[in-house]
Amino acid sequence: MKQGRTVILTVCSLLLACSSEADSRTRIACVGTGITYGEGIVRRELNSYPAQLQAILGENFEVRNFGLPGATASRKGNRSYFDSREYREALESAPDLVFVEFGTFDAASESRNLLASFESDYAALVESFQQIQTKPRIILLIPPPVSSDDTTAINNAAIREVIVPAIRSVAYSRGCEIIDLYRTLLDRPASFLDQILPSAIGAGMIAARLYEAAIMKVADPPIPPAEARATGVRSNYYGYDCLDFIFLGRSAKIVSPHLTAEGTPWLWRARFWGHEPQAEIALLERGFHLVYCDVAELFGNDDAIDTWNRFYAMLTGIGYSAKTVLEGFSRAGIYMYRWAAANPEKVACVYADAPVLDFKSWPGGKGKGHGNLEEWERFKKNFGLTSEEEALAFKGNPLDLAEDLAHAGFPMLHVCGDADVTVPIEENTDIFERKVLEAGGRITVIRKPGVGHHPHSLPNPQPIVDFILRATNRKINFARIPTPGNEYRGTAGWSEGMEWHSLFDEMNRFGEMGDECDILFFGNSITQGIGRTGRSLVFTPGDSVFSATLAKYRWFNFGISGDRTQHVLWRVLHGNWQKLSPQLIVLTIGVNNFPDDTAEEIAEGIRAILDAIRHKDAQVKILLIGPLPAREPGSSFRRKFEVVQQEMDRWADGRVVVHSGIPSAMLDSDGSLGTGLFAADGIHLTSTGYEEFARLLASEIREKGLGVGSQ
Repeated sequence: MKQGRTVILTVCSLLLACSSEADSRTRIACVGTGITYGEGIVRRELNSYPAQLQAILGENFEVRNFGLPGATASRKGNRSYFDSREYREALESAPDLVFVEFGTFDAASESRNLLASFESDYAALVESFQQIQTKPRIILLIPPPVSSDDTTAINNAAIREVIVPAIRSVAYSRGCEIIDLYRTLLDRPASFLDQILPSAIGAGMIAARLYEAAIMKVADPPIPPAEARATGVRSNYYGYDCLDFIFLGRSAKIVSPHLTAEGTPWLWRARFWGHEPQAEIALLERGFHLVYCDVAELFGNDDAIDTWNRFYAMLTGIGYSAKTVLEGFSRAGIYMYRWAAANPEKVACVYADAPVLDFKSWPGGKGKGHGNLEEWERFKKNFGLTSEEEALAFKGNPLDLAEDLAHAGFPMLHVCGDADVTVPIEENTDIFERKVLEAGGRITVIRKPGVGHHPHSLPNPQPIVDFILRATNRKINFARIPTPGNEYRGTAGWSEGMEWHSLFDEMNRFGEMGDECDILFFGNSITQGIGRTGRSLVFTPGDSVFSATLAKYRWFNFGISGDRTQHVLWRVLHGNWQKLSPQLIVLTIGVNNFPDDTAEEIAEGIRAILDAIRHKDAQVKILLIGPLPAREPGSSFRRKFEVVQQEMDRWADGRVVVHSGIPSAMLDSDGSLGTGLFAADGIHLTSTGYEEFARLLASEIREKGLGVGSQ
């Protein structure tokens, strides 16, 4: 009897331990429509955005999908979420965090007559989650765009003009966070299955954005000075609290995020408040504060700099970060760069949009631009210049300060239209960029072909946001976060009906067969093209030559088209490849990261793969190929390739980890891509390229003592 009681107590203890472990996880409820459900997505149980979010968040989180296809937030909608089982279960799930995604199907033709009550119904839905016992954090998702303005279908105009403002209004009134999926997926056609529903790739982009929010580290919000709070006026700025007040006789504003990011970062808008605000709204989402102090008519003279110095002192005195992000459109380029030159230690980075960098260009109109005589006279007055000759000789332009700004060390981003006739790029940013680079500074220029002075910014501000996040050390490096792939493409060289997880499962079956191998290839489409029997592939241009060249070796090909470093890292961590007992792993990865990640981020991703391999099998030798050369010398892809190769060379010990010479051997003597080796895209290999790849690989295995046994 005593023994039986001991067993019962042991089982109960285990159950309590398991329950405690489960309770320690952060519970996330994803409520919404078919977009949340994963409608239309192949293997939605793995590829919907809640499933992908679960995969990258890991075991410390529990993500549940309460999406309902066609659901509306309107109580009287044809498929009101209020009436659903999913709604009841979501409320009962005791979540710590709730992502709320509605609005797309409220914009359908049969529901648009209910749009007048959408905001109140949506607010009631949000409030019902705020009232549950766990008091969860609530994040409202602005729905993705749809590519139709057909009034007989789901209508993008209704989403843009009615749904989005209503959600922002509810966020303001209910104190909820916001994530703007409209901008996130704008101009991303591969992100959609049709005109409405995101694809698995689009779901992956949503999951990545939600991941950023879920792991965000927060700080206590700074409290504005008592006088500003007492005399200021509060208003709704795109769903965020805006405090308007007077500072030293000038109009000032502070917009606060719903949660303040750790370190209290802030963006300083220099001029033209509220114009093209998409980048700053995206940063408010991420916990940045947004501030403004109007010194407009002073053109950045000493009085303006003094006012801004005092404004800066006030903000840092209440807890703002010691370094600010400066944002300046048009003439504000002069304002902020003159302040930055006077205060270089206070600047984290600069985002300049079609900036004026020389008074002679604007308002002077002494070059190609038309100028503005009234503003030219104001400039002279502000700087105490009494003659035209003095004005033309003025040496306080950002162009004159470029070398000092470069030596300050902070990164700069310019976004400019190359057809700008108001602030001609060749008189401003082109000269500035050259001077900064010659002085060893850091500047990136995004040129918008055929665009004039307007519109400013970018429709999808992600490149601007990423620049600022990197400059403030807040960018999440997804290249090193283990992430399952999500592709399902007929052009990927896969057999009909295959998708990423199917190929991953196929590879794991090799490990279950009990075979061993000499060489195991990990990589993307370039590796996939090597071929090998047992793979569900229809395009394998390297199969015959690799089979012949490596005939004496037992080898497997674990390449998947489209893979980035994070996807290979996932497969290394979650696959059973080590059961194959490979003697050598050939790692060719990184080129698919080039469009979105920096060279340093890609190198970190490859290093994470290397560490994961060594953790699972400390004996296996690794041939680090990394990315093959891409595009031509001087291109952004080629520059990233060169930096990544330099980084990998630092890790190689020449015994267990060997840095391959194959990439450089596939270039001609002038640095161009090897003649006949690369396809027209400058990335993939031709049949001749695979022949050379195989020849070089066999030579390295033989000459570098990689110790691969033969059959």
